[in-house]
Amino acid sequence: MSETKDTADGAVEAGTAALRPSLELLWGAGERPARGPKRGLSLETVVGAAVRIADAEGLDTLSMRRLAGELGTGTMSLYRYVPGKTELLDVMLDHVQGELIEEYDPAAAEDWRGAVRAIAYGTLALHRRHPWLLKVNQSRVLLGPGTLRSMEVSMAGLRDLTDFSDPELVSVLMAVQSLAAGSARMEIEAREAAEETGLDNDAFWAGQLPYLEKAMRSGNYPVMASLSEDAFSPAFDHFAFGLERLIDGFGVLVDQRLAAR
Repeated sequence: MSETKDTADGAVEAGTAALRPSLELLWGAGERPARGPKRGLSLETVVGAAVRIADAEGLDTLSMRRLAGELGTGTMSLYRYVPGKTELLDVMLDHVQGELIEEYDPAAAEDWRGAVRAIAYGTLALHRRHPWLLKVNQSRVLLGPGTLRSMEVSMAGLRDLTDFSDPELVSVLMAVQSLAAGSARMEIEAREAAEETGLDNDAFWAGQLPYLEKAMRSGNYPVMASLSEDAFSPAFDHFAFGLERLIDGFGVLVDQRLAAR
């Protein structure tokens, strides 16, 4: 029993230790080595170049070698700034999360509805600028200064949600960001599919049209057959529609709690 506990404790300690290099970079503790020749770059420069590569070419092409070529330095020189690609990605995530509130500031909104819209459109814009974010598992992202700052400002904008508990405020944030990320995913994956197949959206649906028309005439899909021609029109703003319905739903709860006072 004791050996099992020691093994488990050792695994936890090793896992915690694995986080330390990234956390030290995020919070400045690992920015400058105590000894060695003077460095010609900075962590910010390295991370900025990595983000540009990921934006333009995707995460799959990002490597320490590729990054070194972009910066005009030796690959081994980069290890003076970041221990490896894992830590680099952690810092990249925090770096771009700091952009979330730059264009759309929830704390500057006139009311909680404006704050929700700012969070939603800020999240959508962030994923459009950095499509690689959708390829990264962010369920346990490290909390660095950029991420915490965006959360701080977002939560400050939601504080006016009357009588919402803190867990409920976090749930609002999660729901809005999930809607935005999901909408961005559909956009980006549609664009990637067109690039990979060489078929634009019109050609893709034109190829299916004879089969779909036959299926609609069969009588097996009466609801689908009854839909108007513009049912799937790209001119309809699904994101805005979904967002406003979310806001309406939050508003119902706000009104209920005000009435119960």
